[in-house]
Amino acid sequence: MSYEVLARKYRPTNFDEVIGQDHIIKALVNSIDQNKIHQAYIFSGTRGVGKTTIARILAKCMNCESDSEPISTPCNKCSNTIEISEGRSVDFLEIDAASNTQVDKIRDLIETIEYKPAKGRFKIYLIDEVHMLSTASFNALLKTLEEPPKHVIFIFATTNPEKIPKTVQSRCLQLNLKTVNEELLVQHIQKILKLENINFDDYSTNMIANSAKGSVRDALTLLDQAIAYGNGELKEDDVKKLLGTIDNSLLIDMINGVVDGDGKKVFNTLSEIEQLSPEYDSILKDIIAMLHQISLEQVLQNSDIDHIKEMATKVDNEFCQLLYEIAMNAYSKFNIHPNPKEALEICLLRMLTFNPLHKLSENSSNEPIKEKKNLKTDNLKEKKPDKTKLHSSDKLIASNEDWINFFNTKKMSPFARNYFGNMSFKDFDDDTMTLIVNSESSEIPENILSEFKTILKELFSKEVEVNFEVGTVIDSPLAVNDAENSKKYNEAKSSIKDDKDIKIFLNKFNGKIKEDTIKPIK
Repeated sequence: MSYEVLARKYRPTNFDEVIGQDHIIKALVNSIDQNKIHQAYIFSGTRGVGKTTIARILAKCMNCESDSEPISTPCNKCSNTIEISEGRSVDFLEIDAASNTQVDKIRDLIETIEYKPAKGRFKIYLIDEVHMLSTASFNALLKTLEEPPKHVIFIFATTNPEKIPKTVQSRCLQLNLKTVNEELLVQHIQKILKLENINFDDYSTNMIANSAKGSVRDALTLLDQAIAYGNGELKEDDVKKLLGTIDNSLLIDMINGVVDGDGKKVFNTLSEIEQLSPEYDSILKDIIAMLHQISLEQVLQNSDIDHIKEMATKVDNEFCQLLYEIAMNAYSKFNIHPNPKEALEICLLRMLTFNPLHKLSENSSNEPIKEKKNLKTDNLKEKKPDKTKLHSSDKLIASNEDWINFFNTKKMSPFARNYFGNMSFKDFDDDTMTLIVNSESSEIPENILSEFKTILKELFSKEVEVNFEVGTVIDSPLAVNDAENSKKYNEAKSSIKDDKDIKIFLNKFNGKIKEDTIKPIK
């Protein structure tokens, strides 16, 4: 006897065995028990969630011979239920719409409707993937659907209900099947493995359930493959190789490399991942899923996974959203890229390029690239210090004026400029800088503070601590810069309006000056 695949061997034979569709089962059982059976049903949902299975069970309930009326629990012993299970019932017709799209096929079907069932109470028509029917075929069904004979029940199954005309939908009772959650799938898989006397570990069943994405049939198909690959048992390493599952620690290392701007670390980690032979789109999907978890943890603090919590505190919220957008944009174009590996590599390069901390390193260490000296602007590093800028022999920042000059001449990420540009200087003693912040200022992210300390270390050639005091911020760098820009703008505006030649020109041509186009001379 040939081997019977698990998806067929363990196909539910009654409503109690169906998992993950309680809302559908309850509606059908209640309608059968109350003898309020609809004339036509639409079962919609993704592949492998139980549309055809539930349709067959419903057909058995309608024609079971163990009772004089339809029952919600078929006996699976009478000839009618056995024939339906085996696919040879003359009163239960399964039609594949994909191969019978022509209107002539539907007209032939309609001609048989008037004939009463041969053995059962009802003649039941199951049309699978009904959305594949042509418009003419749907139109041919409309009158029959609206007023079918009392002995006829239609069941339509579809993965794409939007393509079914509204005129057809309005004549049917539509029941939407959901994807099965991962926990239920794990329990179902483990139950089958115990019945099959197959050794397994929890991690393997979790990986299979996760890869099935809510489809029971996909889960059992993957289970069949895993059993064959593992020579009759499930082992974590075998299932990882089969599914190309990536260790989360490797993904964390990769994202850490992106956040630190360490290009070599990112691509060395990618090389390790490639040794597991995963699909490149799977790597990107896993990165997207992890960034999603990190984003939720930053807002809700709802994760119980240590590495997710750690990354949520390390990466800036806005940068995390930027990484997510870059990954999603790359994934949306993945199928049209001629080389999947290149598509993933370009995605990672974009993440590194748009790192606001500008830490992309040329070596495998985590040390950021040192800034190149700008001879025109970086006067803070001159060997001969300006006496007006000195508080002592080793300090270059001794006043708020020095602080503003430091802020304007040092290269910082946009995020760092936004945080520190709204602070004012207090003092600098014993290798500790103290800055004044508003009471409403939010806590400085760890990576932003680390960037600022790195700049100070390069300037003073030693570690410098940074303290923050809540108080009234007076003359912060951004406020001073805004005031200077506003002053220059007003001067430019007055200069243009007072210019005699411009006044003559405006009067002659009845013109107006667009004030938003005025820019001060730099």
